[in-house]
Amino acid sequence: MKAAIVTVGDEILIGQIVDTNAAWIASILAKEGIMLVSKMTASDDLDSIITAIDRALTDADLVLMTGGLGPTKDDITKNALEKYFGGGFTFSQDTFDRIEKLFIKRSIPISEAHRQQCFLPTIATIIENQMGTAPGMWFEKSGKILCSMPGVPHEMKYVMKHGVLPRVGTMSKIVYRQKTIMTAGIGESVLADKIEPILDNHEVKIAYLPSHGQVRLRLSREGAKGSEKEVEAILQKAVTETVEAITPYFFGYDDEQLESHVGQLLMKKGLTLGTAESCTGGYIAHLITSIPGASQYFRGSIVAYDNGIKQEVLHVNQVTLETHGAVSEGTVQEMVNGALKTLKCDVAVAVSGISGPTGGTEDKPVGTVWIAVGDKGDTWTTKFLFTKDRVLNIKYTAVYALDMLRKFLSAR
Repeated sequence: MKAAIVTVGDEILIGQIVDTNAAWIASILAKEGIMLVSKMTASDDLDSIITAIDRALTDADLVLMTGGLGPTKDDITKNALEKYFGGGFTFSQDTFDRIEKLFIKRSIPISEAHRQQCFLPTIATIIENQMGTAPGMWFEKSGKILCSMPGVPHEMKYVMKHGVLPRVGTMSKIVYRQKTIMTAGIGESVLADKIEPILDNHEVKIAYLPSHGQVRLRLSREGAKGSEKEVEAILQKAVTETVEAITPYFFGYDDEQLESHVGQLLMKKGLTLGTAESCTGGYIAHLITSIPGASQYFRGSIVAYDNGIKQEVLHVNQVTLETHGAVSEGTVQEMVNGALKTLKCDVAVAVSGISGPTGGTEDKPVGTVWIAVGDKGDTWTTKFLFTKDRVLNIKYTAVYALDMLRKFLSAR
């Protein structure tokens, strides 16, 4: 089965919002063995939407639409659908009753716009949306299927999970399996050199997804329905051999994050962590505390952006700063020691660098960063040279600091 996605909205076309709906739908379809052949975005214009519908149904057997189902004047998707499929409109009492019940519970008066929202294409099968006012709509024509869903992400996901997938999941004749191998501290080309000779012996597809010091390696395999065990066995063998070849850089699978992996290591070893941050301004601490349960192992962070704070709070020696500068091996070593004492933690990470776009010198250009990780017995330090972009330098520094911490904890 071939599928296409059509998203509706001027806000997507002008870049006001990012189309996360299409990405999520595509990932879900892949798991069901349904191959995506096209993605389109139509403006809030009747003819544009109809053109997109027609093109998508020409390309695919299944079309999934999002957006344009709300109660306002720019929400015209249902009008385009009625014009394309015909049959007129019918008032959906079930939809109105559900909206009325929801609004009464929230003490919100029902407007005429919401009442008009309940006039839906007669030939559509209505899919209930418990997360909002606009229901999903299911159309069939000439052996092809179109399902229109709300554009609000959590509403779309509800309709997709409860109304669409139970119907289309049984239609695919393909079984598809994938596994994403998470790596850090290794570039895409170096990773390829290490694994492609191995994967040449396995009938799997490879995709590299690099991002800020990390590479997600996706291995996938497909086969005919009924061959699930064979597909899974072939894929698992390829995954196992790949991981064995890149063990120092591997930290997890699929959606696992580097910061969550570090958190698991800290809990497993019964250790607490603190950070001393200069150039990242607390971004490392932000990543760490974005993981639920971080309070079990994270003591806190000292954002020592100013040299005075480095001296007064982290006890960095003035001589070190004057002799070697804030961006130096000696400074981050002393920042680690200061964090261990001040935050009373078992392990600490310290970073100091020149994020840019100004402040660089010939000896220390923009992108120069020193990272240190240590405990009371040992400290590791490494110098990095990243980019000329400030935001990228902050992100790279955080990732490489977390990866150094991962390796330090693993060796401890």
